[in-house]
Amino acid sequence: MKCKGIKVFFLTYAALLAAGMSFQAWGQDDAGLMKKGEYLSRLGDCMACHSVSGKPAYSGGLAIKSDLGTIYSTNITPDKIHGIGNYSEQQFADAVRKGILPDGTRLYPAMPYPDYAKMSDEDMRALYTWFMKGVAPSDVQPPETKLSFPFSQRWGMRFWNLVFTSDKPFQPIGGASAQVNRGAYIVEGAGHCGSCHTPRGIGMQEKALDSSDETFLSGGNLNGWEVPSLRGLPRWSEQEIVDYLQTGRNDKAAVGGEMTSVVEHSSSYMSAEDLQAIAAYLKFLGGNPALQRDDEGARQATEAKLAAGRHLSEGERLYIDNCGACHFASGKGAPGIFPQIQGATIVNAQEPGGLIHTILAGAQLPSTAKAPSELAMPGFAKRLSDEEVAQLATFVRQGWGNKAPAVTKEQVAHVRESLETKK
Repeated sequence: MKCKGIKVFFLTYAALLAAGMSFQAWGQDDAGLMKKGEYLSRLGDCMACHSVSGKPAYSGGLAIKSDLGTIYSTNITPDKIHGIGNYSEQQFADAVRKGILPDGTRLYPAMPYPDYAKMSDEDMRALYTWFMKGVAPSDVQPPETKLSFPFSQRWGMRFWNLVFTSDKPFQPIGGASAQVNRGAYIVEGAGHCGSCHTPRGIGMQEKALDSSDETFLSGGNLNGWEVPSLRGLPRWSEQEIVDYLQTGRNDKAAVGGEMTSVVEHSSSYMSAEDLQAIAAYLKFLGGNPALQRDDEGARQATEAKLAAGRHLSEGERLYIDNCGACHFASGKGAPGIFPQIQGATIVNAQEPGGLIHTILAGAQLPSTAKAPSELAMPGFAKRLSDEEVAQLATFVRQGWGNKAPAVTKEQVAHVRESLETKK
């Protein structure tokens, strides 16, 4: 019994000593850096691109569709063979901000390093500390990216970078408040909002990387979805911007498309202060005030005709049968639950791909800390023909004062085919 007691004592002492050594090795500074780095990984939306369902977090393998072909995200866990476990802090920073791997391999800008370039050295250190000490290593080997010639020649990215990227750190906006500049730092840098919401040029580069150019955040196109402008968001208040980023919904809209993943993995984890800073910055950018004014007379006329239920067009009948229960004859939906149709960006987009996709495939809101309910809209692909979807979408795009072009059955067929291909 005595020997057993001595053995237990030494084992306990050894465990305490090891714990003490571990704490000393990590230190309070590292613990703070890890916490900050984990938060920055959410700001940068690293989880969404470098994780796939059923595989360890950050182990890569997500198929990213591009005009060049399919690009697979890499393993960014600290595994020393399949991940980034052998990276020095400088090599990590070069990969994130310059798109250059330790062996000189050039990354494709599906990795938004042109935007990450604005992140500070301090933030890079925190992010590096988190990935090296806070993320579990994984030996998963993602599929290899194999683009066709000439895009397979990664060395050509050296010249692309010289022409289309900048190594300048974030430049504060002169005369703007500290809050606006914090929002600018997030949006232009880690948040990389411009990678989707800024139009692309002839070299598939973002036409602008910061607010000094009016094309920045002026809208774009992503996988057949017209991406709206974020400049000013004149139809939304600052609080509605915060609500949307925090929960995926507000009193006017609900998230859809690629933005669903952004809310689920990134913006819903941001602090209230940072979300308010983003909202203040987007409002600071200004916008077209005319977009804020809805045609109330036209809205009332559409509502009255739908409510009466007489002499309806095919599109109007389809709306009552399939959409009216949630979005109502008024087209206003239910605040915070079902989005309104009048003035909605997805409805009024020049290209109707996003709306058609939503009608065919439906949509589901992400579950977030502030809004855990997973509200869903059903898809109507099996219920409605291409002609019926075209009639319905056309009515939605031209009712209640909306003024978007009509939709053809050929456009519907194209979206339906792309959905079938993804199955």
